[in-house]
Amino acid sequence: MGEPQREIAIIGAALDLGQGRRGVDMGPSAIRAAGLEERLASLGYRVRDHGNVETAVPEATALRDERARFLPEIIETCERIAAKVAEEAQKKAIPLVLGGDHSVALGTLGGLASVHGPGGVLWIDAHSDVNTPVTSPSGNVHGMPLAAALGLAGEGFESEAWPLPAVTAKRVALLGARQLDAGERRLLREAGVRVFTMSEIDRIGVERAVREALDRVSGGGFVHVSLDMDALDPEIAPGVGTPVRGGLTYREAHLLLELVAESELAGSLEVVEVNPILDRENTTAQTAVELVASALGKTIF
Repeated sequence: MGEPQREIAIIGAALDLGQGRRGVDMGPSAIRAAGLEERLASLGYRVRDHGNVETAVPEATALRDERARFLPEIIETCERIAAKVAEEAQKKAIPLVLGGDHSVALGTLGGLASVHGPGGVLWIDAHSDVNTPVTSPSGNVHGMPLAAALGLAGEGFESEAWPLPAVTAKRVALLGARQLDAGERRLLREAGVRVFTMSEIDRIGVERAVREALDRVSGGGFVHVSLDMDALDPEIAPGVGTPVRGGLTYREAHLLLELVAESELAGSLEVVEVNPILDRENTTAQTAVELVASALGKTIF
């Protein structure tokens, strides 16, 4: 992915309707403020920043369904993301989506699928996000986007902006999972999604896990990388809404994304769930920028 003057299109999605803790809507601004554009330019990319797509805010939005909170508004935002991602994918640029909460991924995957047909995704996250309105304990939609992209979350997630499923179950690999609900475990097994839990990564090592995961997601259509910052241990990424102890270390996360860059498989990337309100001195956003640089080809030597 690191040819000189390849184009990167930054698409911000300041969406926080998908979860219960406020502040993740400031994630795109925090990541930009941590020097994202300068870092990408230093790697030889041409960078275009689209700013943020328009999003609703909870204070001005009526809650219609406790089982899928603010879903119509989230779908609207995702449709705007999908349109931008599709436009950039057609131009052969690299779409880089900045969240917001993880529900933005339905827009990213939907936009890619509208251009390329169903593809594969490397989902780097402490959670699997394959709850549905029926299985979700909270009704928070940021726990549902992968189920939605797999076509498993019900008709509320359908849109003319994308085909469903947007990803093929056999080409989905989860890395870093360590907190799954019972309903999610059942759905993942039934769908045949490959899950690398943190305990498995501890046993087989990051390198083997990532190589196996990349092998799993490769193929036609597209390959997308979705990075939820809560995949990292809260000690190094404190600014996330749903921290879970025992995550990837700083070095493991960099190795993971360097292996992604080396594979040259991924054509798009998103970074989500940076919450500056919960952060310490913008550390999590700075780490996000460093990880994006690793994913897009920064090498040490």
